Amino acid sequence: AQKSKRPQLDLIAMAMNGKAVGFDKIIKMIDEMVAFLKKEQLDDDSKKEYCDTQFDQSEDKKKELDHSISDSEAAISEMEGSIEQLKEEIAALDAGIRA
Repeated sequence: AQKSKRPQLDLIAMAMNGKAVGFDKIIKMIDEMVAFLKKEQLDDDSKKEYCDTQFDQSEDKKKELDHSISDSEAAISEMEGSIEQLKEEIAALDAGIRA
């Protein structure tokens, strides 16, 4: 028989293959394994909740940054338009002074 990395599973496999092992011990080990798995599940649920919260916060921050970038791009575009208009006005004033 192939040995697993968990002795509890080895004991169950041995019992199922007809070796002489008390079922009380097997039942106790199964109960312990179930309790261990329930604890692992609770830990996993807690970690998942933490990760979900972190993902939500990250998404919110990304949305804020995207909005800020969009606002900045709009402001830059508006300023570039103002710069062009001011250049034209300066050129017109300069031409008026030279005339």
